[in-house]
Amino acid sequence: MNTGDTAWVLVSAALVMLMTPALAFFYGGMVRAKSVLNMLMLNFIALGVVTVLWLLYGYGLAFGNDVVAGLVGGLDNVGLAGTLGALTGPAGHQVPVLAFAMFQLMFAVITPALISGAIADRAKFWSWVIFLAVWVSLVYFPVAHWVFAFDAPDGSTVGGWLANRIRTLDFAGGTAVHINAGAAGLALALVLGRRRGWPKEPMRPHNVPLVLLGASLLWFGWYGFNAGSALAANDTAALAFANTTVATAAAVLGWLVTEQIRDGRPTTLGAASGAVAGLVAITPACAFVAPLGGAAIGLCAGVLCALAVGLKYRLGFDDSLDVVGVHLVGGIVGTLLIGVFGTTAVNSAGADGLLYGGGFVQLGRQALGAAAVLGYSFVLSLALGWIINKTIGFRVDTETEVVGIDEREHAETAYEFGGGRGTPRSVPASAGAAAVLEGGRP
Repeated sequence: MNTGDTAWVLVSAALVMLMTPALAFFYGGMVRAKSVLNMLMLNFIALGVVTVLWLLYGYGLAFGNDVVAGLVGGLDNVGLAGTLGALTGPAGHQVPVLAFAMFQLMFAVITPALISGAIADRAKFWSWVIFLAVWVSLVYFPVAHWVFAFDAPDGSTVGGWLANRIRTLDFAGGTAVHINAGAAGLALALVLGRRRGWPKEPMRPHNVPLVLLGASLLWFGWYGFNAGSALAANDTAALAFANTTVATAAAVLGWLVTEQIRDGRPTTLGAASGAVAGLVAITPACAFVAPLGGAAIGLCAGVLCALAVGLKYRLGFDDSLDVVGVHLVGGIVGTLLIGVFGTTAVNSAGADGLLYGGGFVQLGRQALGAAAVLGYSFVLSLALGWIINKTIGFRVDTETEVVGIDEREHAETAYEFGGGRGTPRSVPASAGAAAVLEGGRP
Protein backbone atom coordinates (compact mmCIF):
# COMPACT_ATOMS: atom_id res chain seq x y z
CA MET A 1 0.00 0.00 0.00
CA ASN A 2 1.16 3.51 -0.78
CA THR A 3 0.62 5.36 2.48
CA GLY A 4 0.68 8.84 0.97
CA ASP A 5 -1.96 8.03 -1.63
CA THR A 6 -4.05 6.19 0.95
CA ALA A 7 -3.94 9.17 3.28
CA TRP A 8 -4.99 11.51 0.47
CA VAL A 9 -7.96 9.31 -0.51
CA LEU A 10 -9.14 9.09 3.10
CA VAL A 11 -8.79 12.84 3.65
CA SER A 12 -10.61 13.47 0.38
CA ALA A 13 -13.44 11.18 1.49
CA ALA A 14 -13.76 13.23 4.67
CA LEU A 15 -13.78 16.48 2.64
CA VAL A 16 -16.56 15.18 0.40
CA MET A 17 -18.53 14.05 3.44
CA LEU A 18 -18.37 17.65 4.71
CA MET A 19 -19.98 18.80 1.48
CA THR A 20 -23.38 17.35 2.40
CA PRO A 21 -23.83 19.38 5.62
CA ALA A 22 -22.28 22.33 3.75
CA LEU A 23 -24.98 21.92 1.09
CA ALA A 24 -27.56 21.81 3.86
CA PHE A 25 -26.39 25.20 5.13
CA PHE A 26 -26.23 26.59 1.58
CA TYR A 27 -29.79 25.50 0.86
CA GLY A 28 -30.99 26.21 4.41
CA GLY A 29 -30.02 29.86 4.19
CA MET A 30 -31.92 30.28 0.93
CA VAL A 31 -35.30 29.08 2.20
CA ARG A 32 -37.67 30.97 4.46
CA ALA A 33 -37.18 30.75 8.23
CA LYS A 34 -40.19 28.48 8.68
CA SER A 35 -38.65 25.80 6.42
CA VAL A 36 -34.96 25.83 7.29
CA LEU A 37 -34.93 22.76 9.56
CA ASN A 38 -36.82 20.71 7.01
CA MET A 39 -34.29 21.73 4.38
CA LEU A 40 -31.41 20.73 6.62
CA MET A 41 -33.06 17.39 7.31
CA LEU A 42 -33.71 16.60 3.64
CA ASN A 43 -29.96 16.86 3.13
CA PHE A 44 -28.68 15.33 6.34
CA ILE A 45 -30.84 12.21 6.10
CA ALA A 46 -28.97 11.23 2.93
CA LEU A 47 -25.94 10.41 5.07
CA GLY A 48 -27.98 7.83 6.94
CA VAL A 49 -30.02 6.28 4.14
CA VAL A 50 -27.44 6.12 1.37
CA THR A 51 -24.67 4.84 3.63
CA VAL A 52 -26.76 1.83 4.67
CA LEU A 53 -27.78 1.08 1.07
CA TRP A 54 -24.16 1.43 -0.05
CA LEU A 55 -23.16 -1.14 2.55
CA LEU A 56 -25.91 -3.57 1.54
CA TYR A 57 -25.70 -3.46 -2.25
CA GLY A 58 -24.89 0.02 -3.61
CA TYR A 59 -21.14 -0.38 -3.98
CA GLY A 60 -21.61 -3.60 -5.92
CA LEU A 61 -24.20 -2.12 -8.28
CA ALA A 62 -21.92 0.85 -8.97
CA PHE A 63 -18.46 -0.75 -9.07
CA GLY A 64 -19.02 -4.50 -9.17
CA ASN A 65 -18.36 -6.62 -12.24
CA ASP A 66 -20.84 -5.72 -14.97
CA VAL A 67 -23.81 -8.03 -15.44
CA VAL A 68 -25.95 -6.36 -18.12
CA ALA A 69 -24.30 -4.73 -21.15
CA GLY A 70 -22.43 -2.07 -19.19
CA LEU A 71 -25.59 -0.95 -17.39
CA VAL A 72 -25.17 -2.17 -13.81
CA GLY A 73 -22.78 -4.08 -11.59
CA GLY A 74 -23.54 -7.28 -9.71
CA LEU A 75 -24.10 -8.26 -6.09
CA ASP A 76 -20.73 -9.81 -5.35
CA ASN A 77 -19.94 -7.00 -2.91
CA VAL A 78 -23.01 -7.27 -0.65
CA GLY A 79 -22.03 -6.02 2.79
CA LEU A 80 -18.84 -4.59 1.22
CA ALA A 81 -17.53 -8.12 0.75
CA GLY A 82 -14.34 -8.24 -1.27
CA THR A 83 -13.19 -4.76 -0.30
CA LEU A 84 -10.32 -5.76 1.98
CA GLY A 85 -7.80 -5.97 -0.84
CA ALA A 86 -5.86 -3.36 -2.76
CA LEU A 87 -6.80 -1.15 -5.69
CA THR A 88 -4.05 -0.33 -8.15
CA GLY A 89 -4.05 3.36 -9.01
CA PRO A 90 -1.77 5.65 -11.01
CA ALA A 91 1.86 4.58 -11.49
CA GLY A 92 1.06 1.19 -10.00
CA HIS A 93 0.48 2.62 -6.54
CA GLN A 94 -2.00 0.73 -4.41
CA VAL A 95 -4.64 1.99 -2.00
CA PRO A 96 -7.14 -0.07 -0.01
CA VAL A 97 -10.33 -0.91 -1.89
CA LEU A 98 -12.24 0.00 1.27
CA ALA A 99 -10.78 3.53 1.16
CA PHE A 100 -11.97 3.86 -2.43
CA ALA A 101 -15.39 2.51 -1.46
CA MET A 102 -15.75 5.10 1.29
CA PHE A 103 -14.62 7.88 -1.03
CA GLN A 104 -17.22 6.94 -3.63
CA LEU A 105 -19.89 6.58 -0.95
CA MET A 106 -19.69 10.30 -0.29
CA PHE A 107 -20.48 11.00 -3.96
CA ALA A 108 -23.53 8.76 -3.65
CA VAL A 109 -24.64 10.67 -0.54
CA ILE A 110 -24.46 14.20 -1.89
CA THR A 111 -26.04 13.50 -5.29
CA PRO A 112 -29.63 12.96 -4.08
CA ALA A 113 -29.15 15.70 -1.49
CA LEU A 114 -28.65 18.13 -4.38
CA ILE A 115 -32.12 17.28 -5.69
CA SER A 116 -33.84 18.49 -2.53
CA GLY A 117 -33.28 22.15 -3.38
CA ALA A 118 -35.74 21.89 -6.27
CA ILE A 119 -38.64 21.00 -3.95
CA ALA A 120 -37.86 23.18 -0.93
CA ASP A 121 -40.75 24.43 1.24
CA ARG A 122 -43.29 21.77 0.16
CA ALA A 123 -42.10 18.15 0.48
CA LYS A 124 -43.12 15.61 3.10
CA PHE A 125 -40.09 14.31 4.97
CA TRP A 126 -40.84 10.57 4.88
CA SER A 127 -42.00 10.70 1.27
CA TRP A 128 -38.64 12.28 0.47
CA VAL A 129 -36.82 9.53 2.36
CA ILE A 130 -38.62 6.86 0.30
CA PHE A 131 -37.85 8.71 -2.92
CA LEU A 132 -34.20 9.08 -1.90
CA ALA A 133 -33.77 5.36 -1.15
CA VAL A 134 -35.41 4.17 -4.36
CA TRP A 135 -33.77 6.85 -6.51
CA VAL A 136 -30.20 6.05 -5.50
CA SER A 137 -30.94 2.35 -6.08
CA LEU A 138 -32.51 2.70 -9.52
CA VAL A 139 -30.78 5.82 -10.83
CA TYR A 140 -27.56 6.82 -9.07
CA PHE A 141 -25.97 3.39 -8.57
CA PRO A 142 -26.47 2.33 -12.23
CA VAL A 143 -25.39 5.73 -13.60
CA ALA A 144 -22.27 5.67 -11.42
CA HIS A 145 -21.51 2.29 -13.00
CA TRP A 146 -21.91 3.77 -16.49
CA VAL A 147 -19.56 6.65 -15.79
CA PHE A 148 -17.06 5.62 -13.10
CA ALA A 149 -16.60 1.83 -13.45
CA PHE A 150 -13.69 1.09 -15.77
CA ASP A 151 -12.70 -2.23 -17.29
CA ALA A 152 -9.80 -3.86 -15.46
CA PRO A 153 -6.61 -3.96 -17.58
CA ASP A 154 -6.38 -7.73 -17.12
CA GLY A 155 -10.01 -8.24 -18.11
CA SER A 156 -11.01 -9.55 -14.69
CA THR A 157 -13.85 -7.02 -14.34
CA VAL A 158 -16.00 -5.19 -16.87
CA GLY A 159 -17.27 -1.66 -16.26
CA GLY A 160 -19.87 0.75 -17.58
CA TRP A 161 -20.81 1.57 -21.14
CA LEU A 162 -20.18 5.33 -21.12
CA ALA A 163 -16.71 5.07 -19.61
CA ASN A 164 -15.49 2.14 -21.70
CA ARG A 165 -17.53 1.92 -24.91
CA ILE A 166 -18.44 5.54 -25.66
CA ARG A 167 -15.41 6.96 -23.78
CA THR A 168 -17.25 9.92 -22.34
CA LEU A 169 -14.85 11.76 -20.04
CA ASP A 170 -16.07 12.69 -16.56
CA PHE A 171 -13.30 12.97 -14.01
CA ALA A 172 -15.34 13.64 -10.88
CA GLY A 173 -19.07 13.65 -11.61
CA GLY A 174 -20.42 16.22 -14.06
CA THR A 175 -22.76 13.61 -15.52
CA ALA A 176 -23.20 11.09 -12.71
CA VAL A 177 -23.66 13.74 -10.01
CA HIS A 178 -24.76 17.11 -11.39
CA ILE A 179 -26.64 16.37 -14.61
CA ASN A 180 -28.16 13.38 -12.84
CA ALA A 181 -29.36 15.45 -9.86
CA GLY A 182 -30.40 18.42 -11.99
CA ALA A 183 -32.61 16.31 -14.24
CA ALA A 184 -34.21 14.67 -11.20
CA GLY A 185 -34.77 18.06 -9.61
CA LEU A 186 -36.60 19.27 -12.72
CA ALA A 187 -38.79 16.16 -12.70
CA LEU A 188 -39.75 16.57 -9.03
CA ALA A 189 -40.41 20.29 -9.42
CA LEU A 190 -42.93 19.40 -12.13
CA VAL A 191 -44.53 16.63 -10.04
CA LEU A 192 -44.94 18.69 -6.86
CA GLY A 193 -45.91 21.90 -8.61
CA ARG A 194 -45.40 25.48 -7.50
CA ARG A 195 -45.15 26.74 -3.96
CA ARG A 196 -48.19 28.61 -2.69
CA GLY A 197 -47.95 32.17 -3.93
CA TRP A 198 -45.01 31.61 -6.29
CA PRO A 199 -43.96 33.65 -8.25
CA LYS A 200 -46.09 36.59 -7.10
CA GLU A 201 -45.09 36.52 -3.44
CA PRO A 202 -41.46 37.31 -2.54
CA MET A 203 -39.69 34.24 -1.17
CA ARG A 204 -36.35 35.72 -0.23
CA PRO A 205 -33.51 33.83 1.50
CA HIS A 206 -33.92 34.16 5.26
CA ASN A 207 -30.17 34.07 6.05
CA VAL A 208 -27.74 35.14 3.33
CA PRO A 209 -24.63 34.82 5.57
CA LEU A 210 -25.58 31.15 6.04
CA VAL A 211 -25.72 30.77 2.27
CA LEU A 212 -22.23 32.21 1.87
CA LEU A 213 -20.91 30.01 4.68
CA GLY A 214 -22.38 26.94 3.00
CA ALA A 215 -20.90 27.91 -0.37
CA SER A 216 -17.48 28.47 1.20
CA LEU A 217 -17.54 25.06 2.88
CA LEU A 218 -18.63 23.51 -0.41
CA TRP A 219 -15.65 25.12 -2.14
CA PHE A 220 -13.36 23.74 0.57
CA GLY A 221 -14.81 20.25 0.39
CA TRP A 222 -14.79 20.28 -3.41
CA TYR A 223 -11.01 19.92 -3.41
CA GLY A 224 -11.58 16.41 -2.08
CA PHE A 225 -14.31 15.89 -4.67
CA ASN A 226 -12.10 16.82 -7.64
CA ALA A 227 -8.46 16.41 -6.62
CA GLY A 228 -9.31 13.32 -4.60
CA SER A 229 -10.63 11.63 -7.72
CA ALA A 230 -7.03 11.23 -8.87
CA LEU A 231 -6.82 8.52 -6.16
CA ALA A 232 -3.21 9.56 -5.61
CA ALA A 233 -1.20 12.49 -4.31
CA ASN A 234 0.28 13.25 -7.72
CA ASP A 235 0.39 15.73 -10.59
CA THR A 236 -3.15 14.91 -11.70
CA ALA A 237 -4.45 15.81 -8.25
CA ALA A 238 -2.51 19.08 -8.40
CA LEU A 239 -3.99 19.88 -11.83
CA ALA A 240 -7.51 19.15 -10.58
CA PHE A 241 -6.89 21.31 -7.51
CA ALA A 242 -5.63 24.23 -9.61
CA ASN A 243 -8.49 24.02 -12.11
CA THR A 244 -11.03 23.85 -9.32
CA THR A 245 -9.63 27.07 -7.89
CA VAL A 246 -9.37 29.13 -11.08
CA ALA A 247 -12.68 27.95 -12.53
CA THR A 248 -14.58 28.82 -9.36
CA ALA A 249 -12.97 32.25 -9.13
CA ALA A 250 -13.79 33.00 -12.78
CA ALA A 251 -17.38 31.82 -12.29
CA VAL A 252 -17.90 34.19 -9.35
CA LEU A 253 -16.76 37.09 -11.52
CA GLY A 254 -18.85 35.95 -14.46
CA TRP A 255 -22.02 35.70 -12.37
CA LEU A 256 -21.48 39.08 -10.67
CA VAL A 257 -20.78 40.91 -13.92
CA THR A 258 -23.91 39.34 -15.40
CA GLU A 259 -25.92 40.57 -12.41
CA GLN A 260 -24.44 44.06 -12.72
CA ILE A 261 -25.35 44.31 -16.39
CA ARG A 262 -28.79 42.74 -16.00
CA ASP A 263 -29.93 44.03 -12.59
CA GLY A 264 -27.69 47.02 -11.90
CA ARG A 265 -25.95 45.56 -8.82
CA PRO A 266 -23.97 42.49 -7.71
CA THR A 267 -25.33 40.43 -4.81
CA THR A 268 -23.92 38.19 -2.09
CA LEU A 269 -26.32 35.44 -3.12
CA GLY A 270 -25.02 35.80 -6.66
CA ALA A 271 -21.42 35.41 -5.51
CA ALA A 272 -22.27 32.23 -3.60
CA SER A 273 -24.30 30.83 -6.50
CA GLY A 274 -21.55 31.72 -8.97
CA ALA A 275 -19.00 29.83 -6.91
CA VAL A 276 -21.17 26.71 -6.89
CA ALA A 277 -21.81 27.03 -10.64
CA GLY A 278 -18.07 27.12 -11.29
CA LEU A 279 -17.46 24.14 -9.03
CA VAL A 280 -20.16 22.17 -10.82
CA ALA A 281 -18.86 22.98 -14.31
CA ILE A 282 -15.20 22.19 -13.62
CA THR A 283 -15.99 18.88 -11.93
CA PRO A 284 -16.00 16.68 -15.07
CA ALA A 285 -13.16 18.62 -16.73
CA CYS A 286 -10.77 19.36 -13.88
CA ALA A 287 -8.11 16.80 -14.88
CA PHE A 288 -8.50 17.09 -18.65
CA VAL A 289 -7.93 20.82 -19.33
CA ALA A 290 -5.12 23.31 -18.76
CA PRO A 291 -5.70 26.05 -16.17
CA LEU A 292 -6.59 28.62 -18.83
CA GLY A 293 -9.19 26.21 -20.14
CA GLY A 294 -10.44 25.69 -16.60
CA ALA A 295 -10.87 29.43 -16.12
CA ALA A 296 -12.74 29.65 -19.44
CA ILE A 297 -15.10 26.87 -18.37
CA GLY A 298 -15.73 28.62 -15.07
CA LEU A 299 -16.42 31.95 -16.74
CA CYS A 300 -18.86 30.36 -19.19
CA ALA A 301 -20.65 28.60 -16.33
CA GLY A 302 -20.90 31.78 -14.26
CA VAL A 303 -22.54 33.69 -17.10
CA LEU A 304 -24.76 30.90 -18.47
CA CYS A 305 -25.99 29.68 -15.08
CA ALA A 306 -26.79 33.24 -14.00
CA LEU A 307 -28.92 33.58 -17.11
CA ALA A 308 -30.43 30.10 -16.77
CA VAL A 309 -31.86 30.61 -13.28
CA GLY A 310 -34.31 33.12 -14.71
CA LEU A 311 -35.78 30.60 -17.15
CA LYS A 312 -37.99 29.07 -14.45
CA TYR A 313 -40.05 32.26 -14.40
CA ARG A 314 -40.49 32.22 -18.15
CA LEU A 315 -41.23 28.48 -18.34
CA GLY A 316 -43.35 28.38 -15.20
CA PHE A 317 -41.71 25.61 -13.16
CA ASP A 318 -40.83 26.29 -9.53
CA ASP A 319 -37.27 25.06 -9.02
CA SER A 320 -37.05 26.58 -5.54
CA LEU A 321 -33.27 26.85 -5.10
CA ASP A 322 -32.11 26.73 -8.74
CA VAL A 323 -30.98 23.12 -8.94
CA VAL A 324 -31.79 23.09 -12.65
CA GLY A 325 -30.17 26.45 -13.41
CA VAL A 326 -26.96 25.68 -11.51
CA HIS A 327 -26.45 21.92 -11.44
CA LEU A 328 -28.12 20.76 -14.64
CA VAL A 329 -26.93 23.67 -16.76
CA GLY A 330 -23.51 23.84 -15.07
CA GLY A 331 -23.04 20.09 -15.43
CA ILE A 332 -23.90 20.24 -19.13
CA VAL A 333 -21.55 23.20 -19.70
CA GLY A 334 -18.60 21.48 -18.03
CA THR A 335 -19.25 18.12 -19.68
CA LEU A 336 -19.53 19.54 -23.20
CA LEU A 337 -16.59 21.93 -22.91
CA ILE A 338 -14.20 19.03 -22.36
CA GLY A 339 -14.78 18.49 -26.07
CA VAL A 340 -13.56 22.06 -26.67
CA PHE A 341 -10.78 22.67 -24.12
CA GLY A 342 -9.57 19.13 -23.43
CA THR A 343 -5.91 18.46 -24.13
CA THR A 344 -3.71 15.40 -23.78
CA ALA A 345 -0.79 17.75 -23.07
CA VAL A 346 -1.91 17.87 -19.43
CA ASN A 347 -3.28 14.33 -19.16
CA SER A 348 -2.64 11.53 -21.61
CA ALA A 349 -5.73 9.73 -20.32
CA GLY A 350 -7.93 12.51 -21.66
CA ALA A 351 -8.58 13.60 -25.23
CA ASP A 352 -7.86 16.57 -27.46
CA GLY A 353 -10.84 18.85 -27.90
CA LEU A 354 -11.84 21.13 -30.71
CA LEU A 355 -9.25 23.83 -29.89
CA TYR A 356 -6.42 21.29 -29.74
CA GLY A 357 -6.92 19.55 -33.07
CA GLY A 358 -9.28 16.82 -31.89
CA GLY A 359 -12.19 17.88 -34.06
CA PHE A 360 -15.73 17.15 -32.97
CA VAL A 361 -15.18 13.53 -31.94
CA GLN A 362 -14.85 14.06 -28.20
CA LEU A 363 -17.52 16.75 -28.22
CA GLY A 364 -19.92 14.19 -29.67
CA ARG A 365 -18.97 11.65 -27.01
CA GLN A 366 -19.55 14.22 -24.28
CA ALA A 367 -22.93 15.19 -25.72
CA LEU A 368 -24.03 11.55 -25.87
CA GLY A 369 -23.03 10.96 -22.26
CA ALA A 370 -24.82 14.09 -21.05
CA ALA A 371 -27.99 13.28 -23.00
CA ALA A 372 -28.08 9.66 -21.82
CA VAL A 373 -27.79 10.55 -18.14
CA LEU A 374 -30.21 13.47 -18.42
CA GLY A 375 -32.88 11.41 -20.18
CA TYR A 376 -32.58 8.36 -17.92
CA SER A 377 -32.64 10.38 -14.71
CA PHE A 378 -35.53 12.62 -15.79
CA VAL A 379 -37.81 9.80 -16.90
CA LEU A 380 -37.25 7.56 -13.88
CA SER A 381 -37.43 10.48 -11.43
CA LEU A 382 -40.66 11.71 -12.97
CA ALA A 383 -42.20 8.24 -12.75
CA LEU A 384 -41.00 7.63 -9.20
CA GLY A 385 -42.14 11.06 -8.00
CA TRP A 386 -45.55 10.60 -9.63
CA ILE A 387 -46.05 7.18 -8.00
CA ILE A 388 -45.18 8.49 -4.54
CA ASN A 389 -47.39 11.53 -5.01
CA LYS A 390 -50.37 9.42 -6.09
CA THR A 391 -49.98 6.85 -3.30
CA ILE A 392 -48.76 8.26 0.01
CA GLY A 393 -48.52 11.88 -1.16
CA PHE A 394 -45.32 13.82 -1.74
CA ARG A 395 -46.46 17.35 -1.01
CA VAL A 396 -47.55 18.76 2.34
CA ASP A 397 -51.05 20.21 2.68
CA THR A 398 -51.76 23.89 2.23
CA GLU A 399 -52.01 24.69 5.93
CA THR A 400 -48.66 23.04 6.68
CA GLU A 401 -47.01 24.97 3.88
CA VAL A 402 -48.44 28.27 5.12
CA VAL A 403 -47.74 27.73 8.83
CA GLY A 404 -44.35 26.15 8.23
CA ILE A 405 -43.02 22.67 7.52
CA ASP A 406 -40.65 22.84 10.47
CA GLU A 407 -43.47 23.06 13.01
CA ARG A 408 -45.80 20.55 11.38
CA GLU A 409 -43.32 17.96 10.10
CA HIS A 410 -40.70 18.12 12.87
CA ALA A 411 -42.35 19.92 15.82
CA GLU A 412 -39.38 22.31 15.93
CA THR A 413 -38.40 25.78 14.84
CA ALA A 414 -34.94 26.98 13.91
CA TYR A 415 -35.15 30.27 15.78
CA GLU A 416 -36.82 31.27 19.03
CA PHE A 417 -37.48 34.99 19.30
CA GLY A 418 -39.64 34.86 22.41
CA GLY A 419 -37.37 32.99 24.83
CA GLY A 420 -39.63 29.96 24.94
CA ARG A 421 -36.97 27.39 25.88
CA GLY A 422 -36.98 25.85 22.42
CA THR A 423 -40.72 25.18 22.42
CA PRO A 424 -42.40 25.02 18.97
CA ARG A 425 -44.47 28.13 18.27
CA SER A 426 -48.01 28.41 16.93
CA VAL A 427 -48.80 24.71 16.63
CA PRO A 428 -52.60 24.52 16.94
CA ALA A 429 -53.94 21.43 18.68
CA SER A 430 -56.79 21.35 16.16
CA ALA A 431 -54.29 20.51 13.44
CA GLY A 432 -53.32 17.31 15.22
CA ALA A 433 -50.00 18.57 16.53
CA ALA A 434 -48.43 16.69 19.39
CA ALA A 435 -48.75 18.16 22.84
CA VAL A 436 -45.62 20.00 23.86
CA LEU A 437 -44.06 19.19 27.19
CA GLU A 438 -41.88 21.47 29.26
CA GLY A 439 -38.44 21.93 27.76
CA GLY A 440 -39.64 21.69 24.17
CA ARG A 441 -39.77 17.88 23.90
CA PRO A 442 -42.95 16.74 22.09
